[in-house]
Amino acid sequence: MQFKGINIVPKVYVNNREELSLVYTPGVGSSCLAIKENQEASFVYTNRINSVAVVSESYQKALDRAIFLKNVLLIDAYPLCINDMTKENLEFIVNNIEPNFNAIDLSCVEMDKSNLNFDVNIPVLSKPVADIKEFFGCISRTAFMPSLDKFNGTTQEKSLQLREFFGGVLETELTEETTKKPVAIISDGSAVLGFGNIGAEAGLPVMEGKAVLFKALGDVNAMPLCIKTQIPEEIVKLVLLLEDSFSGVNLEDISAPRCFEIEDSLKEKSKIVIFHDDQHGTAIVVLAALLNAIHLVQKKIEDVKIVFSGAGAAAQAVCKLFLKAGFKNIILNDINGAVYAGRKQNDKSLEEISKYTNLEQIKGTLKDTIKNADVFVGLSAPNVLTSDMIQTMADKPIIFALANPTPEINPQLAKESGAFIVATGRSDFENQVNNSLAFPGLFRGVLEGNLSKITDEMKLECAFSIASLVSDDELSPTMIIPHPLDCRVPSVIAENINS
Repeated sequence: MQFKGINIVPKVYVNNREELSLVYTPGVGSSCLAIKENQEASFVYTNRINSVAVVSESYQKALDRAIFLKNVLLIDAYPLCINDMTKENLEFIVNNIEPNFNAIDLSCVEMDKSNLNFDVNIPVLSKPVADIKEFFGCISRTAFMPSLDKFNGTTQEKSLQLREFFGGVLETELTEETTKKPVAIISDGSAVLGFGNIGAEAGLPVMEGKAVLFKALGDVNAMPLCIKTQIPEEIVKLVLLLEDSFSGVNLEDISAPRCFEIEDSLKEKSKIVIFHDDQHGTAIVVLAALLNAIHLVQKKIEDVKIVFSGAGAAAQAVCKLFLKAGFKNIILNDINGAVYAGRKQNDKSLEEISKYTNLEQIKGTLKDTIKNADVFVGLSAPNVLTSDMIQTMADKPIIFALANPTPEINPQLAKESGAFIVATGRSDFENQVNNSLAFPGLFRGVLEGNLSKITDEMKLECAFSIASLVSDDELSPTMIIPHPLDCRVPSVIAENINS
C-alpha cells in the first residue's frame, strides 16, 4: 500500500452537545488549568506524548518521513518545512515549537547539523540512532470511544477524564490520496478562553479541540501549533519561515493589541490565508445571531442601541462588522469604562474605533451606558452584568453573554431579570454563539476556491449564510442561530463565498 498523505483526525468525534462540551467549550478549560499548574500534564491531557515534528528544507521530504514514522512506529508526525534554512532559523523554530511535541526529528535536514544549540527539554534527532521509537519515547494512546457514562462528575471533570483516557482528542491517519497541507492553528497562549496568559502548553487543549472541529465539521485538516515566543515580530517571523508547510493560518488566543499587529503584518507579507478567529470568527457568528434576534423583536438595524462589555480584539472586530452591516449606535466599555474619542486610556486601536462609536461621547461605566440599550454584547469577564442593569434596558432586551467559560451573567438570572433573548458561548445552554459555526466552512470555502485572502464581504456573506439557516418557523427566543453541529452550515458557507 502506497501512502501519499496525512489526515489530522479526531480521536473523539462530536455528534451532540454533550460531546461538544467535553471536547471543546466549556469542558476544555479544565485541561488548560491542569497544564497551567503543571506543564508536564500536557503529555497527559493532549496528544503531545505521541507527536513529533519532522523538520526539513523540503516539505515533500518531511512528509515522506512523517508517513514512515506513522506507518512503521504509529507516531503522529507532522511535516514542517523551513523556507530559509539557516542555523539560526533552525534553532529559532525548534526552540519555539517545543510545546506541541514529544520530540523533533531533524534527520531530513540537509545542512550541517553540528554545533546546533537548542533550548528545549525534549529529544531532538540530529543524527542516526539505534532505536528511533525509544529515542523519541512516544506512546500511542488511541482507544475506542467508550460510552460517556464511563466519565463522571461535572462537565469539566468529565472532560479531564476523557482527555486523559484518550491522550488528547487528536491524531493522524495515513491516506492513499494526496492531501492539502493543513491549516495551522497558531497561538502563543496569551489570551486563552477567559483565563488570560496561561502559556503555550496550557493553550494546547483548546487548539486540539479546534482542530477536531475543523475536521469534523468542515473536513479541513488543521494542526495545532502553540509557540513559546510572545513577541509579535518573532511570531510573524515563525509563520513566514513555516508558511510553505500550511494551506492557511488560523491565529488563536493571542492578546490584544499584539494580535492586530501580528495579523496585519502577516496579511501584508504572507502568501497564504491569514485569519484571526478570535476577532473575525467571533464577529461572524455574533452578527449572524444578532440579525435573527433583531428580526425576531421587530426592530430596525439602524435604530437599535448596542452596548459592549469588553473592548479587546474580539469586541472590536464584532463592532467593526456590525458597522459594516448597518448598525449605527454602538458603545464599547472596557475596564476603564465607556470608550470615547480622546479618552486618555485609549490605545491606537481604541482611538480609531471611537471615531465611529459612542458618537454622543457618553462617559461612565457599563451601568451608565446600558440604559435604554436594545442589545448587550459581552466579550469580557464573568458576572459583570447585573439584574438591575438589564431592567434599565429597552423593551425586549437581547443579552449576548459570551465570556467563556463563565458568562457575564447566568442565563437563567438574565431571563428572570427581563431579558427576551439570551445567548452564550457555551454548548450546555440554548442559543450557543460559537465560532465553530464559522471557521470550518469559511476555511473549506477558501481552500476549495484557492482564495488568497478573506475579505469583509466574505465575512458578511458568511454571517448571512449562517443566519439564513434558521427558518421563520424555527425562529424563537430560544432558537436564533443554528446548532453548532448543524452539518448544513459549512457546505452553505463554502458554496456562498465561492459563488
